Amino acid sequence: MESGVKVGDIMTRNFVHVTPETDLLSCARTMIKKRVGSLIIKEGDKLKGILTEKDIIWAIVKKSKSDLKGIFAKDLMKRKVVTIKPSADLAEAMRRLRKKKVRRLPVVENGLVIGMLTYKDILRIDPGLYDLISQNFSIREEAKKLKRRFMAISRGHGTCEECGEHGVLFKTDMQSLCESCYNNR
Repeated sequence: MESGVKVGDIMTRNFVHVTPETDLLSCARTMIKKRVGSLIIKEGDKLKGILTEKDIIWAIVKKSKSDLKGIFAKDLMKRKVVTIKPSADLAEAMRRLRKKKVRRLPVVENGLVIGMLTYKDILRIDPGLYDLISQNFSIREEAKKLKRRFMAISRGHGTCEECGEHGVLFKTDMQSLCESCYNNR
C-alpha cells in the first residue's frame, strides 16, 4: 500500500557526517553537540558506513582508556548499511525499517549519500504512526522477555498441571502445561 509520500520529501538533508579518519572522541562530541544518535561516515559524497551511540558505548566498555585514543570511525562503523532511494515511498521505508530492525536509513542516489531518514522524520509528517512505531519496539521487547522466561521449554507427554488435560506438555520454569494453557499465559 503506497502512502504517496516520497522519502526524498521528508528526509533530513542536513545530516551529520564525519570521515572514516575521525577519532572516537570527536565522533562522540559531534553527536552530543548536534544532538543526534548516529553519524554518517562518508568520503566525499560516498557512503562508507554508519556509527551509532551503541557502537561508541561498546568501545568505551570493551577497550581500555589508552586504546580509545587510537580508535577511529572506520574501526567501529557498520559497513553493511541498509539504505533507501529518495524516490521510494514512505510505506516502503517503514517496511524496510521494521524488517531490518534499524532506526535510521541513509538516503542514497547513484551511489551518493544525499540524506537521512529516521523515525523522527516520519513522525514529523504523520504523528499518527507513533502507535505503529512504538508497537513494533514493544512487541520485540515482549518477545525477548517471553523467550527468557520460557527458556527451558521441552516437549513431553503427560497431564497438564493447570487444567488436567492429557497430551503434549510444555515445561516452564515453574510447571508443565498443555499447549492451550501455555498459550493463554
